[in-house]
Amino acid sequence: MPDNANRKPTLLRHDSDGIVSLRLNRPDYNLLSIELLENLCRELENIALDKKIRVVVIESSGKAFCVGHDLAEMRRNPSKKYIKNLFETCSRMMIKITKIPQPVIAKVHGAAVAAGCQLVAQCDLAVASDRAEFGTSGINIGLFCSTPMVAVTRNLSRKHAMELLLTGELISASDAVRIGLINHAVTSRNLDEAVRDLALRIRKKSPFAIGLGKDLFYKQIEEGIEAAYERASEAITCNMMDEETKLGIDAFLAKKPLPQWKAK
Repeated sequence: MPDNANRKPTLLRHDSDGIVSLRLNRPDYNLLSIELLENLCRELENIALDKKIRVVVIESSGKAFCVGHDLAEMRRNPSKKYIKNLFETCSRMMIKITKIPQPVIAKVHGAAVAAGCQLVAQCDLAVASDRAEFGTSGINIGLFCSTPMVAVTRNLSRKHAMELLLTGELISASDAVRIGLINHAVTSRNLDEAVRDLALRIRKKSPFAIGLGKDLFYKQIEEGIEAAYERASEAITCNMMDEETKLGIDAFLAKKPLPQWKAK
């Protein structure tokens, strides 16, 4: 029997009511091994093609959400080729989060550090336990969190981002809300309910409009204002031409119930 026959899967998936949970499963710290990153890439690719899925939640087992890359794995494989492939795979996975049409919510119950903080920042939305902590701590061991910086600097102001990156210090969930890294901090016992409530509120909306809007959000935010308005004008015109959108507008004007939105 192969040595890995009894190994637990590094990623667990659960589907319910159009909501998919992807659970990092490398307790206690959910280190981002190359295997886990590849599994995340694969699942995100499959989810992107499944019109029945309306919302994705990324969560984790164990006591931490994710404390970054598996440094021991990296030291066992110190070649430049291996290390570069690892970070490129991680970057590819992070980009997939923004590319899939479904909104992705980070459900953070414990520490989210280095690439774990990057994962939280990369998700479209994030809800955390008030016991969670966040930081880009690589600098403490002489490794500047360069790839986590990409996601972090697209969420925070420059001064807040630089303080995280240069000090390597952890911040509380309440501070993470204050500086815009996460949306909400709730008690541990309310975390499940808060995330599900957010997912269900999104699930009620038009999947066509959600997918169009998410794609537009990430494209226009990198552009100058004139190009962004040009892109947005094209997107909202396309949205207005959608038959379900027309039904929704007519129902609103007539003060009638909105239609049941369908995936396309």
